[in-house]
Amino acid sequence: MTEVAGPESVPISELDLAAEFPQATREQWRELVAGVLRKSGKLPEDFTGAPESKLVTRTYDGIEIQPLYTAEDAPGDSGFPGLPPYVRGARPDGQVSTGWDVRARFTGDDARAVNKAILADLEGGVTSIWLSVPPAALADALNEVYLDLAQVVLDAGAEYEAAADALFELFDEREIPASEAAAVLGADPLGLAARSGAAADLGPAAALAARVAGKYPKVRTIVADGLPFHEAGGSDAQELGAVVAAGVAYLRALTDAGLDAETAAGQLEFRIAATADQFSTIAKLRAARRLWARVAEVCGFSSPMRQHAVTSPAMLTQRDPWVNMLRTTVACFGAGVGGADAVTVLPFDAAIGKPDAFSARIARNTHAVLLEESKLAGVVDPAGGSWYVEKLTDDLAHAAWAEFTAIEGAGGIAAELASGALAGRLAETWEKRSKRIAIRRDPLTGVSEFPNLTEKPVVRAPLESTVEGGLPRHRYAEGFEALRDASDAYLAEHGERPKVFLATLGPVAAHTARAGFAANLFQAGGIEAVNPGATGDLPGAFRASGAKIACLCGTDDAYAEQAADVAASLGAEHVLLAGKGSYDGVDGNVFAGCDALEVLNGLHAELGVTR
Repeated sequence: MTEVAGPESVPISELDLAAEFPQATREQWRELVAGVLRKSGKLPEDFTGAPESKLVTRTYDGIEIQPLYTAEDAPGDSGFPGLPPYVRGARPDGQVSTGWDVRARFTGDDARAVNKAILADLEGGVTSIWLSVPPAALADALNEVYLDLAQVVLDAGAEYEAAADALFELFDEREIPASEAAAVLGADPLGLAARSGAAADLGPAAALAARVAGKYPKVRTIVADGLPFHEAGGSDAQELGAVVAAGVAYLRALTDAGLDAETAAGQLEFRIAATADQFSTIAKLRAARRLWARVAEVCGFSSPMRQHAVTSPAMLTQRDPWVNMLRTTVACFGAGVGGADAVTVLPFDAAIGKPDAFSARIARNTHAVLLEESKLAGVVDPAGGSWYVEKLTDDLAHAAWAEFTAIEGAGGIAAELASGALAGRLAETWEKRSKRIAIRRDPLTGVSEFPNLTEKPVVRAPLESTVEGGLPRHRYAEGFEALRDASDAYLAEHGERPKVFLATLGPVAAHTARAGFAANLFQAGGIEAVNPGATGDLPGAFRASGAKIACLCGTDDAYAEQAADVAASLGAEHVLLAGKGSYDGVDGNVFAGCDALEVLNGLHAELGVTR
């Protein structure tokens, strides 16, 4: 047995690293939690329940996130890497040595420009190409690309058959043996139906898969895409339930076309969104493999889920887009730790327009830092054994399975899309998400929190129009960014931004906290906050500012003594107060947890800011 050196040689298996510390118990921890919560006023003295219940948060799927997890919370054995239910990864060696497939997205009608971008990315470390160009432009877009080294993933929408034929012609022209040709043809009639609202016809895709399966063993025909459901505002469980239901629908179509279950499963790839919530992303990918393993068990095949993770388009912002680099880094980390087979990091400017060479480089270097410098792929299932991750994986798997069985019970994913029932559930979640974004419970750095009204805008060429008519495409920042756009238009027309005067009561130390809070909130709507500092002439400062609206900022004691008099003296058309409390002359309040979007939209209306 391996031993460690020391005064007394102790076998590693018997080494207790906590031996010199007293044993901590959950009850001791609860007492400490209760003490802190009582001091903060968040726990009544007569409270008799578990104090940690005050610290529980809930996801959009109703999953409770506890403040503490122990071995008692672990759901049970999650298996081994490379073996069903594949929670710990689809390959026996996990991601060791090779890491994930670094997949970059390319789109556009200018084949030469696309080709230039592809060659630059391949030289910079990209290993596969996610390509959306007209089928006729495919050959030019892939000029000088070694198709036997770089896998091509097509995204041709309704033209997937023509795109597939064009790719097969390239394989033939370049004398790539059918047995070695590797690609994903990107047929996804269900995803197209979700995006466009049109009826889904799975027959042609199934026929293409039947034609491909016998000749091209390394080519997958169909993608089950979860992004339409994610971008519609759906929760993690809703996205997983829908994408697994799509996978089952494709299995049925493929077996009806004559393929056996194992071959049919090998024709599928699944696309899943990775977000800046790293733990949710890790759990989502692990849970997805577990769900598909259950489908495999019932349907009689053994192929694990092939996963393509894409950093969430919904989380990207147009304002302060540099922060998107951080969001996508965390999302890529979560996807890698979660065991995705392929990962696409969308460039930080993808929400603005066509990414440029710099943003493409940053996107691919995100992979390089995580794979090469951080050695993230050097560990098999690095999140495995974490009581929190294991419990979250299990809870999410159950929630997603409930969504999947509800879809199946209603006739399947095509029927749910046609009836609008799935769209209705996604809309309900989006409404909840929008509320949390509006009250800044889900903060957006650089947009709803810490905005910079003087930031230099990032300008990009506009993207081509996308398919519309089906599920909506949301971005979490859209409500606040609409206000910022309106403020920019107001600035262009009037030479100044809409403004609110901060009526600061008392010395700087007394008012700075609430003045800073109020300024941050107003700036999130593109409204300049005029702060006079500590002054004895607030009415004069207000008149000099040119503002019509004022916001009182100070302590509760200062409000009790001065709020009514100051409000009356300013002569403002509308007076707000930073904090809670009702005072004469005060028309409304801004405070932590208030509906910031409602407040800001109301101020825009009063200030004559049009959109």
